[in-house]
Amino acid sequence: MPSVCWLVPRVTQVMIAKLFYFLLISAVALPTKAEEGCHQLRSTAPFKIALFADLHFGEDAWTHWGPLQDVKSIKVMSSVLDDETPDFVIYLGDVITANNIAIKNASLYWDQAVSPTRARGIPWASVFGNHDDAAFVWPIEWFSSPGIPEIRCRVANSSCSGEEECHFEGTQRLELMKNEIERNTLSYSRYGPKELWPSISNYVLQLLSSDNPKSPVALLYFLDSGGGSYPEIISSAQAEWFRQKALEINPDSRVPEIIFWHIPSRAYKKAAPWFGIHKPCMGSINKERVATQEAEMGIMKLLVERPSAKAIFVGHNHGLDWCCPYEKLWLCFARHTGYGGYGNWDRGARIVEITEQPFSVKSWIRMEDGSVHSEVVLSP
Repeated sequence: MPSVCWLVPRVTQVMIAKLFYFLLISAVALPTKAEEGCHQLRSTAPFKIALFADLHFGEDAWTHWGPLQDVKSIKVMSSVLDDETPDFVIYLGDVITANNIAIKNASLYWDQAVSPTRARGIPWASVFGNHDDAAFVWPIEWFSSPGIPEIRCRVANSSCSGEEECHFEGTQRLELMKNEIERNTLSYSRYGPKELWPSISNYVLQLLSSDNPKSPVALLYFLDSGGGSYPEIISSAQAEWFRQKALEINPDSRVPEIIFWHIPSRAYKKAAPWFGIHKPCMGSINKERVATQEAEMGIMKLLVERPSAKAIFVGHNHGLDWCCPYEKLWLCFARHTGYGGYGNWDRGARIVEITEQPFSVKSWIRMEDGSVHSEVVLSP
């Protein structure tokens, strides 16, 4: 078995020394984790991923209760991380509520959101949601007789007052991603190809076997489903990028592929259960209609036709947490993790577990209170 060739803190080596090598294939000419080095993962257990969806840090940041929501969201993530001890975390969009953040550098809230994962030495990756770079929305109450609150630019459990501290133009996707990557050695997030911009979070990670580092066990694709500063859509250009990348690294469709983005495709409406959740679907809440992307531009046709595509995971709908079969793959919602955002359903996180031999993908939901439910096998 190859030796460790990426120098990481001792706590990181202990926590991520599990089943696979984790290497990054970047879609642009940027240094990758694979080029910088590699780390060895333990060969005695499956590879476990925690999905944190719709955290909405920074929501109503000028109020008293807004920052308290972020504290509660940190407790949810901490509970899940301690109960599950995952090898990897995926931030599945709407990490922040940019339309409520009145400071220039919204990355300060993003940094809060990833802090429980970083503190435990767990690597992660992220994709964007529709709120992450949304334009600031002026609260209507600011135009009433009391006017704008005296303290209105609260950051990271502290406050700053004074007009020079406030900023209402937001932080764009590219800057948010740049800040995450440059400030965190544990981040596996990447800029997508420049020809896909303003869509940013488009990249793929390889999960490599510790027994045969040249043989991928699975491919994890991340796609930016838009929203915020541009339409809620996975474009035809993104679909073509996926097609070309898949031909390049998985031409015979031998390696299983798992896909992550934020806003459900229109196929989710077709797969959605009616009046509760019944087998073969698995989940616990089905409390709203699926809110889909604005159009379908070809990505679902590609995935349905690929025998290697096993499952898609999305967030966005806080009142849905089901997995349902669609054609030859599975469509899954995560679980609303953050106390920001609409809805009062109990918080939790979807867990995805990948086993190498024999290959399988399982998933379940771990709740804030430690309970587990909705286990489903997504690929034999």
